Amino acid sequence: MSISLYKWLRIAVFNLLLVAFLGLVMRYKIAFSLPFITQKYFLNAHSHFAFAGWITQALMTFIAFYIAKNKASFSLKKYNRLLFANLVTAYGMLFCFPFEGYGLMSIIFSTLSIFVSYAFAIVVWRDLNRINKKTFTHAWIKAALIWSVLSSIGPYTLAYMMATKHIYQHIYLASIYFYLHFQYNGWFFFTCIGLFMNKLPESLFPVKLKKNFFYAFAFACLPAYFLSALWLPIPTWIYIIVVAAAFVQVIAWGVLSVKLVSNRIAIFSQEYKPVTWLFILPAIALSIKLLLQLGSTIPALSTWAFGFRPIVIGYLHLVFLGIFSIFILAYSLYNGYFLYNKRFARGVWIFIAGIILNEALLMLQGLDAITYTGVPYINEMLLGAAIVMFTGILILNIATVSNSQAGGNI
Repeated sequence: MSISLYKWLRIAVFNLLLVAFLGLVMRYKIAFSLPFITQKYFLNAHSHFAFAGWITQALMTFIAFYIAKNKASFSLKKYNRLLFANLVTAYGMLFCFPFEGYGLMSIIFSTLSIFVSYAFAIVVWRDLNRINKKTFTHAWIKAALIWSVLSSIGPYTLAYMMATKHIYQHIYLASIYFYLHFQYNGWFFFTCIGLFMNKLPESLFPVKLKKNFFYAFAFACLPAYFLSALWLPIPTWIYIIVVAAAFVQVIAWGVLSVKLVSNRIAIFSQEYKPVTWLFILPAIALSIKLLLQLGSTIPALSTWAFGFRPIVIGYLHLVFLGIFSIFILAYSLYNGYFLYNKRFARGVWIFIAGIILNEALLMLQGLDAITYTGVPYINEMLLGAAIVMFTGILILNIATVSNSQAGGNI
């Protein structure tokens, strides 16, 4: 059975609802009693399904859209198989992790998920090479595929330690951050930026600017991993390279941001005015992220940041929700994959309100942990923020079901 790319995107948005539900359950367990679930197991399900079922599923669909638009002999059947395979592995992790944690079945599905990412990388790479018109979007997507494959070293290292029962704390944490870094700052970031850069008018954004921006992030991505692992005993010369990488990313993003702001009217016509804000918000979140990364190069601040769980959770949610989740929704609207009607607008802005509330409360909780001053009902308030986000995503899903737009039917 052939499924349109638009429907695959709608499935991804439904998966976001399941991600939000898992987050809601975990927040409820922290605030109140819920003895029949294991928090750590649900956290594993929440994070793995968020990566595979929501972000990766959506980005794979976007890339398929891009290839379909630019390649004459596009094979929907081939991409249907890959998207279905990714979905099966994502749901396998969703149903196995809550009951067994890192057990046999959950490890099997997470390993299969990695193999699907390999197959997707090979297929997309070949299709990009067969597109006659070459653009810098190809370079961004190819780099994203490389980082996606490279990120799998992290899970393999964890699996080896668990199999041998020789777990070293530094290597364990370094492996987790290795996977997170090359997923967040590699696969996710490079795909999103590449697709967005493809929409920018060439007359306003010359090839030289796009080239310099790409190389700045491409060369900085590898050393930038150590921004998440400055607690490791790294040599001084590596630390200098890491600081330089952080500066390069901030400067490159600053230059592009100035160019985007000065040409915003030419990029976003009146027709896309409601969507403009949806692009501005992830841009602001990305600016905050890059500045926080630069600040983390100060050893004292790095120790402070990674030493408090609410701050780490707040940072991860800033990236996952504030940057990538909102970008996916904005990009879908901009390309006409979803229609921007009143119901969709209500859902997306309630979702965004929940994200902002969640970030503010996590920051408050982090300050509470640092100063040892109790914040009354902080866990109940975080539960409230989770309810707001879930409500917004639920309305979004209702809007997409009743959405008659067929922009993804190829």
